[in-house]
Amino acid sequence: MGQKTHPFGLRVGITEAHKSRWYAPKALYGELLVEDYRIREFCDKRLNRTPPFAAVSDIHIERTREELKVIIKTARPGLVIGPKGAEVERLTEELQYMTGRKVSISILEVKSPDLEAQLIAEGVAEQLKKRASYRRVVNMRAQAAMQAGAKGVRILIGGRLGGAEMSRTLDVRLGSLPLSTLQANIDYGFTEAHTTYGSIGVKVWIYKGLYTDEVDETQSTAAGARPRARGRR
Repeated sequence: MGQKTHPFGLRVGITEAHKSRWYAPKALYGELLVEDYRIREFCDKRLNRTPPFAAVSDIHIERTREELKVIIKTARPGLVIGPKGAEVERLTEELQYMTGRKVSISILEVKSPDLEAQLIAEGVAEQLKKRASYRRVVNMRAQAAMQAGAKGVRILIGGRLGGAEMSRTLDVRLGSLPLSTLQANIDYGFTEAHTTYGSIGVKVWIYKGLYTDEVDETQSTAAGARPRARGRR
C-alpha cells in the first residue's frame, strides 16, 4: 500500500495555517464543522460549477462570537463582486439565510492563476470534458506552470482516458517536487471531470519554493500560522 499524505494536511500547524479559524465549545464544535463544509460546498457550486465560473481556488472561514467571515480567493474577482457589488451582496444574503448568522465576505485576487494547483486541476478537467487531447492538455498546463515561476509541477490524471475500454493513468512531472520536506511550499489541487464515458480524476502538485517569513494575506497570527524553520522554538 502507498503511504501517501495530503501535502496541506502534513504541513498544518507547522508551516500552514488552518483554513477554518475559530474556537468552539465541545457541544457546538460538530455543528460548526458541518456548517463550514456546507458553506464551502455552497460557494463552490455557486461560483465554480455554474456561470459565470469565477475561478475560486480557496475559501477560508473565520468566526467571532458575532460574525462569520468568509475569505474567497479567486482569479476573477470582478465576477464574484458583480456590477456595483450586486453578486457579492446576493451571496452574503444567501449565506446569512443558510447559517442564520451575520456574514461578511472578503475577496482576494489570485495574481497568477497558473501557480494555483486547484485552478490548474479545474482547467484540465474542463478541457477533458470538451474531449480535448488529454496528453496535450496536461503537457501544456505543466509547462505554463513552470513558465509562471513554479520550481516543480506534477499532474496526474486517471480514468478512461480518451474513452479507452480500461482505465489508465497519465503522470507528467517537470522540475523538482520535495513532498517530504516540511519547509517546501507545495500546493495541491484535486477535481473530477465527469465525461460521457465516466469520471476522470485530476490531481495537481506545484512546488513554489521554500517558505519565507512572509505571511500569506489569508493567514492569521494563530499558533502555527507563521512559517518557521524546523527545530526553532
